[in-house]
Amino acid sequence: MTTAIYPGSFDPITNGHLDIVKRASSIFEKVVIGIYDIPQKSLLFSVDERVDLARKAVAGFSNVQVTAYSGITVEFARKIKAQVLVRGLRANSDFEREFEMALMNKKLAPDIELVCFMANLRYQFLSSSLLKEIIKLGGNLDDMVPPDVSVALKKKLLP
Repeated sequence: MTTAIYPGSFDPITNGHLDIVKRASSIFEKVVIGIYDIPQKSLLFSVDERVDLARKAVAGFSNVQVTAYSGITVEFARKIKAQVLVRGLRANSDFEREFEMALMNKKLAPDIELVCFMANLRYQFLSSSLLKEIIKLGGNLDDMVPPDVSVALKKKLLP
């Protein structure tokens, strides 16, 4: 059985992330969304909140699990016996960062393969920071995030 890990901060999970999950789950027998507990950026949601929102968002996928992790991603991948690391790419800036990470991960774990999915055109522009700004300004995110995420963003960001 091929297990893939889709790691990230998912602060919060978006429909763009879910598109990658859907596509990966159609290829790999098991997909684990690994939610990194303390990335080097400021977060809106706690790790428990991010895990909860992601679990609700992927409830319809029988072969997808969500779990938090800490430490080096490829070490976590080994721990869960994942053979593949899944990443999504939106633009050139994503490619440059992902390329650097891919080379480091290959150095640390030559046995783990990387599979990158190009973001669906519908979601090329999505980023957590933009979504947070839209909510603060009273915008509508209905087709950009799962309903539970929209509610959670409003609770956190609106007075």
